[in-house]
Amino acid sequence: MSHLRENHSTSLPQNLVGRGNTNPAASQPLMWFLSGRLTPGESPRYVPIHCSPFVVGRQAQAGLSLACKSVSSIHAEITTTGNTLVLRDLNSTNGTYLNGERVRETVELRPDDLVQFANVAFRVLQQSSSCDANTACEDVVDQAMALVQFDRLMNEEAIVPHYQPIVDMADGHCVGHEVLARSRITGMETPAPMFSAASQLNVEAQLSQMVRCKAIIETRSITPPLHLFVNTHPVELERPGLIDALRSLRNLSATQPITLEIHEKAVTRRSSMRELRAALRDMNIGLAFDDFGAGQARLNQLSEVQPDYLKFDISLVHNLDGASKTHQQMIASLVNMARDMDVAPLAEGIETEAERDICVELGFTLGQGFYFGKPATVRRTCDSSPSA
Repeated sequence: MSHLRENHSTSLPQNLVGRGNTNPAASQPLMWFLSGRLTPGESPRYVPIHCSPFVVGRQAQAGLSLACKSVSSIHAEITTTGNTLVLRDLNSTNGTYLNGERVRETVELRPDDLVQFANVAFRVLQQSSSCDANTACEDVVDQAMALVQFDRLMNEEAIVPHYQPIVDMADGHCVGHEVLARSRITGMETPAPMFSAASQLNVEAQLSQMVRCKAIIETRSITPPLHLFVNTHPVELERPGLIDALRSLRNLSATQPITLEIHEKAVTRRSSMRELRAALRDMNIGLAFDDFGAGQARLNQLSEVQPDYLKFDISLVHNLDGASKTHQQMIASLVNMARDMDVAPLAEGIETEAERDICVELGFTLGQGFYFGKPATVRRTCDSSPSA
């Protein structure tokens, strides 16, 4: 994991909570604190680093006593020299971590560092004179907990891909499934918190690749093979490595139908898109423009890059049956334009029979949404959609 330094304007409440040894540390202009939850269910607490050395461990006499089985009896210590804090692991069983990296030698601590004693996380804070203490504390601790859970998600590769059916609007036949990221780790159940944490660590591309690989690995032996629509993150189009990652993906399953989804907002550099399109053809991977119409609809890229699928954003489909005739005609014209270019128009977010009916009337060939099926695990997907 990359070394994490973040800026937070953090203040401290008057009723600070400490434990253990009460011998004061040497006089210093600023007080240091650890901010976190001592047990999973309790409110965030500020623990002053009130002595030097300040011992962290499971024993009751520790400066910070943590009643957690993964924490060693005497786990780590923090020493204070003036305004400088130094962290040292005391040969603990499960390790001490600074910003996601295991502490092997003594390391200096800085404000806003994330310190983990085994799996118990705290932020390093300094006393500040201004502010909304409770809100700041909640925000800091919540971010720290999210990063700890995300670290576990990545280390354990704990992604549980879910699959949402994509159907032929003419007969309801399932023609593919979009892969959606899920996990059973608390706080990381859906893509939003996953990618929020990933963005803080600059690992969005790695997370995106993991989701795609996990889905291919768990579906490649299914007969008939599932046609998977796999997503990208916008940063993958801005950095090198996407084509190589897709080659590795294709090598995992040589003949399985795969379509790569790219958000239409990310389609900005035409030369890069043409290069990607050519590479996808060589790998026999399809291309879909996702969330079409959610932002600036880049119609000119349709003719230049010509994806296989154009996924109309849910904002254009929701309550489409009750929209004005003018709006419906506008959607119909976009649908017909796509079909004229041999691009399959797909309506996202169909939730009712009325929405399905108007989408069929306006010319959509494919549909996706809760009306046809919610995202499900691979086992449930195979049980319900054997013909995909």
